[in-house]
Order: sequence, then C-alpha cells, then structure tokens
Amino acid sequence: MEELDTIKSDLAQMVRLSLSEQPDDVRLYVARLVRKYRITEPRLAEQLDLFLRNKPTRTNAPLRRAPVLPKSTQHELPIDDESQLTLLRVFNDPRDFPAPLFSEDLSASLNQLLEERRQTDRLLAAGLLPSRSAIFVGPPGVGKSLTARWIAAQLGLPLYILDLTAVMSSMLGKSGVNLRAALDFAKRVPCVLFLDEIDSIAKRRSDEADVGELKRLVNVILQEVDNWPATGLLVAATNHPELIDPALWRRFDLEIKFELPDDVAIKESIRRFLGNDYALLVKWVDVLTYAFKGLSVSDIERAIQKFRRSLALGTASDADIIEEFIRSRTQMLAHSARIELSVLLAKIGMLSQHAVSDLTGVSRDTIRKYSNESKPTREGRKKA
Repeated sequence: MEELDTIKSDLAQMVRLSLSEQPDDVRLYVARLVRKYRITEPRLAEQLDLFLRNKPTRTNAPLRRAPVLPKSTQHELPIDDESQLTLLRVFNDPRDFPAPLFSEDLSASLNQLLEERRQTDRLLAAGLLPSRSAIFVGPPGVGKSLTARWIAAQLGLPLYILDLTAVMSSMLGKSGVNLRAALDFAKRVPCVLFLDEIDSIAKRRSDEADVGELKRLVNVILQEVDNWPATGLLVAATNHPELIDPALWRRFDLEIKFELPDDVAIKESIRRFLGNDYALLVKWVDVLTYAFKGLSVSDIERAIQKFRRSLALGTASDADIIEEFIRSRTQMLAHSARIELSVLLAKIGMLSQHAVSDLTGVSRDTIRKYSNESKPTREGRKKA
C-alpha cells in the first residue's frame, strides 16, 4: 500500500511539472525516477529511460499546440497520442507567395505540373489522370521546401508538412500508426502534402543497419503513394536519392531535379536579396556572381543579409564587406579558379593588383600575365 502511495505521489509530481511546461525539470525528474525504480520496478524504469533517451531536450521552445483551424477540420488534425504534438504543420499561403528562383528546365517542369492540376477535369475527360505525386531531388538550400509552398499557393490549396519529430514515436509500432494517420488525413481533403527528407523514413529495405520499424514505414509509404487520390498532390523531397528504396522511385509520377543556381540565377538572387542596397553594390555583381558559384540560393541569401546588416549598422564600407567575403571564399577555390577571380577583380578596377593579390593569394605577376593574355582575345573578337 505504501509503495502504491509513493507511485501516486510521483505521478502527481510529474503531471504538475508537465502542465507548468517545464521540460528541463520534467527530464530531471524522469531521470530520478529511472534510478529510483531500477531495482523494484525494472520494466517501468526501462520504459521511462527509453522515453528519456528518445525525446530531445527543448529548452527555449514551449510545447507546440495544434494550430487553430476552421471548425470543419479543428478536431480532425491528427496528433501523436503519446506527446500530443500535431503530426502535420499547416501553411495557407496567398496566391502571390513569391516564386523561388528556377532554371528554365525546372520552371518548365513545374509549370507542366501546375497545368495538369489546374485542368484536371480536361484530363479526366480524356481518360487521363493528372500527376498525383512528385519527388524533388537536389542538394540542401536549393528551394525544394519553398517550391512546395509556392505550388500549394498557386493551386489555392493548404500545404501540410509531415513533422517527423512527432511521427517518430518511441513506442514500438506507433510510428507506423502515426504515419498512416497523417497520410489518411491528407487524403481526405484537397491539399498538397509535403514529405521532406523522405530518405529518413523510406530507406532501402535491404539496409541491414535499419530496424524493422523503419522498414515497416517504407511499406506504408509505398501503399499510400500508389493509392493517392487525384484530388490532392503528394510531394516528397530528398537530398540523398541513393538512400531511397528503389521500389519507391517507381511509385512517383514525376522526378524533378533541383540544381545549384547558374550565373543567371545567381545574378537574379543577388538583385532580389539586396533589395534597396542593390544600387550600392551593383558594381560588385560580376565579382559576387563568380564568388557565389557552387553555393545554394539559401547560402547566397545568408551572405547577402550579412552584407546588408553591416551596411545598415555602418560598421564597414561596401569595399570592406566584399573584400572580407572574397578572402573567405578564395580559401575554398582551386588555384585556377582563384586566378580567374583575381583577373576579374583587377579588371573592374575597384582594387589595386596589390590588394587583389593579398585577397586571393595569387601573385601580381600571375594576375598581370593572365590579364594581358585575355586582352588580344577580346580585341580579336572586336575586329572579327
């Protein structure tokens, strides 16, 4: 009887800490209970320890509550019974949501997808189905997530993003239940469902390192992609296509590849992200375009936002800002690329050859040599 009273007291204390949203105190208290019950209640201690190890620490963010939705769907949004977190994040962006920067090929593929969705009735009348699913493939930071939001906005549909932190339950078998609940919900309403980083839950089933639970998740996704309704669109994204189960590739109607931005896209990124500061830094655009090669759009945006903050605070001139960036970038460039960048910097005349050499590590003799070699070629083209 005394032991039961002790357990009741521990439970009451746990509830008090949880309701007061003190996650750090909860974790400390759970750790104390693990030690306390390890001898007398080993199964309980083991289960508590499992929960403790599988739940990340949340020091600054309060527990996420289900977003407020229209009354028709308010009680339908699926949640994880264990954590009470919503399994889907919801975006309702307006139709003028800004389009990410696309290459011509990518723009053509996305416009085709949009036209199929807009003219579904016409396709159905011809005995055809629109594309019901697509997988975005490409490195991080190239706009896959933003594109999913833009597509949903263009179609006037809500975007649901599967929240893997809520789906992946520590209880055996619960993750598959959560995943199916989220997918079933998205199938019932016209929407765009986005499965980001799908490689984390849809790995090759031949991977011996994976536990059986993840392999069951692959089977759930395979079944759902096959049966996805034409009223909705299922979009997945991956940075690691080599990890995806081959059977899953065959299920998607479209594979859309995202590449790192080319020179045209880089220049447009610079113009867009500089905003009102474009006029101040326009003389550096060619140099920045070369220096940004190999970076993603998100990397470019991050760098330019740093430029703009420095300009706004008056902590550095535009030349100082560019020089600092060039110095950091040249350390990651091959020698031939550093020479090209040095010649370009010398050509625009904003820096002396001595300053260019100091920035890039390319000798002034080399800069002069390659600068002089390029002149006859340009003059020859003019004569021609």
